[in-house]
Amino acid sequence: MGEDHARIVGRDLPGALLQVVCDKDPGRAEAIAKAHGASDVASDPEATIARDDVDAVIIASPDFTHAPLSKACIAAGKPVLCEKPLSQSSAECLEVIEAEQNAGKQHVMLGFMRRYDQSYIEMRDALTSGRLGRALMMHNFHRNVETPAADFTGAMAITNSAPHEFDVVRHVLGTEFTSVTAHQPRRSDTRVAPVVMVLETEDGQLVTIEINNNAAYGYDVRAELVGEAGSVAMNNVAYTRTDMKLASSTRYDADWRGRYHEAYVRQNREFLRFVETGTLPEIASTAWDGYCATVVAEAGAMALATGQKQPVQLMSKPEFYAGRKGAAA
Repeated sequence: MGEDHARIVGRDLPGALLQVVCDKDPGRAEAIAKAHGASDVASDPEATIARDDVDAVIIASPDFTHAPLSKACIAAGKPVLCEKPLSQSSAECLEVIEAEQNAGKQHVMLGFMRRYDQSYIEMRDALTSGRLGRALMMHNFHRNVETPAADFTGAMAITNSAPHEFDVVRHVLGTEFTSVTAHQPRRSDTRVAPVVMVLETEDGQLVTIEINNNAAYGYDVRAELVGEAGSVAMNNVAYTRTDMKLASSTRYDADWRGRYHEAYVRQNREFLRFVETGTLPEIASTAWDGYCATVVAEAGAMALATGQKQPVQLMSKPEFYAGRKGAAA
């Protein structure tokens, strides 16, 4: 993921300079820096954040480092684009929120890039324009070819994969979740089975989310928004179709890179504007959004473990996040 961001900065962000690639593996850092035009490499993230020649930071390291490094960026007064999740602990998310509020400016933009995907943009527009009428349901599925690790579990699917759905559904519907149930079918082998969640919202809508990390056939993410006056559904993104031997076929990507490349570029361009202007983009995810996604994930994991519906209990939204107090450039 880090190299993907380095490639975008180096190739798709005019006005941005890839100054430093920081990685615990010096050889990997050197290779990425050489490939994408970085000026320097490093292995100490805190020292890199503190450098005078670093104006902003992109965090794409392992999940457990996201909150501590985000807090280091806040302490240094530097805007940061942090990959999801902000943390897998809601308590740790609150530490980041507290650090931002104490600083008096928003520094953290979360990497929930689906907000910038054209499919979700059109879906949200269909709802906010009134064309769909009142939203009733939103169905979502997120399928990968196979799990990233042999010990991947259903709970990990909820805490690592599903936060994208948790955030973009909140964004599209403009509401919060109030409860979640979670279920798993039984596979015939030892691979982790899909997780299916049913969530309720404050506005009385139902949301279904399927996370299938061993779908085998390809990377496939889709959604359907059902309103009182109609529905909007995503198509599989395929640029070509093959017709031969009495059959027609399209292909699936192996991972997210092709499907969401444009969304990542749009997101990172918005982050660059944040760095230049100090104003957080209107649809960007904040530390508050990161906290909300993590609270839903925690409730979902508990629902899966207990087999019982779990409440989604958010703290009251701080007034600080009602406006856009971006870190000054």
